[in-house]
Amino acid sequence: MVVLTKPAIEQFCTLKSYKPTTFLPAIPIVDLSKPDSKHLLVKACQELGFFKVINHGVPMEFVTKLESEAVNFFNLPLSEKEKAGPPHPFGYGNKSIGLNGDIGWLEYLLLTTNQEFSYQRLVSIFGQNPDKFCGAVSDYVGAVKNMACEILEMLADGLKIEEKDVFSKLLMDEESDSLFRLNHYPPSPSPEKEGLIGFGEHTDPQIISVLRSNNTTGLQISLKDGNWISVPPDQNSFFINVGDSLQVMTNGKFKSVKHRVLANSRKSRVSMIYFGGPPLSVKIAPLPSLIKGEEDSLYKEFTWFEYKKSAYNSRLADNRLGLFEKITAS
Repeated sequence: MVVLTKPAIEQFCTLKSYKPTTFLPAIPIVDLSKPDSKHLLVKACQELGFFKVINHGVPMEFVTKLESEAVNFFNLPLSEKEKAGPPHPFGYGNKSIGLNGDIGWLEYLLLTTNQEFSYQRLVSIFGQNPDKFCGAVSDYVGAVKNMACEILEMLADGLKIEEKDVFSKLLMDEESDSLFRLNHYPPSPSPEKEGLIGFGEHTDPQIISVLRSNNTTGLQISLKDGNWISVPPDQNSFFINVGDSLQVMTNGKFKSVKHRVLANSRKSRVSMIYFGGPPLSVKIAPLPSLIKGEEDSLYKEFTWFEYKKSAYNSRLADNRLGLFEKITAS
């Protein structure tokens, strides 16, 4: 079992008013093989910004192979893992999330999906040939990226946008600024101290996020009324988050979902997340075809570089889109 090093548990955040877990009774489930899936996808993005997909076409052998490699990595001694860090911005991180003081009960490996990324820092961990690990990441990310693009094209079709690849082309672009993250949340060292935060509440700044985890609870999403609801784990399916950029491009029709992870008191949680992002120079703004009649654009135009810089200079829980919202006269 992987155990995080000090500082003491008292230095980590816990929820001030922790309530026993309540599972969301009806997370939207979309079967991607069904002809009506595009309408269900649109509905889920409008109402919750979060859904589960089945019959997704991602080979489970890619999933199990990568999870095995991830577990092997996180089971290494801390001194070995730290050879792949610190994350500037890519590499191994332990407890600290970003540069602005956020911490969580986790360790992680953050990678870019760009082909030119060098895995040189992993050589000292996996030996002179880290191909097994890198191959597992490449196979998995390639399959998940294709699924994410399929979903985005279904969404465009469901919104009756003429250009069906208006979203997906941003991920397929060779300059796409997409990320891949492996997270490990060890069991809480103080089971009696419930509500230990593994990863604090936030939204994802990119276009779309694709999450898969082992069969361990911990993920929670915030509903419109502000209540937090736990998501039942499903290691054979994928969970999809609408990102901030997709919320802007749809002029607020799709909702970027706020989510967090709490440490499980008994089991380790391992998750893998693909963050589909556009090229840095791409301008993000509401699509004109989605602004009807006298409806106003809710957001200022910005480049992905500008928004990414702003987001990474903020705290996790900050309203990152607030700086880019248009102020309408009342």
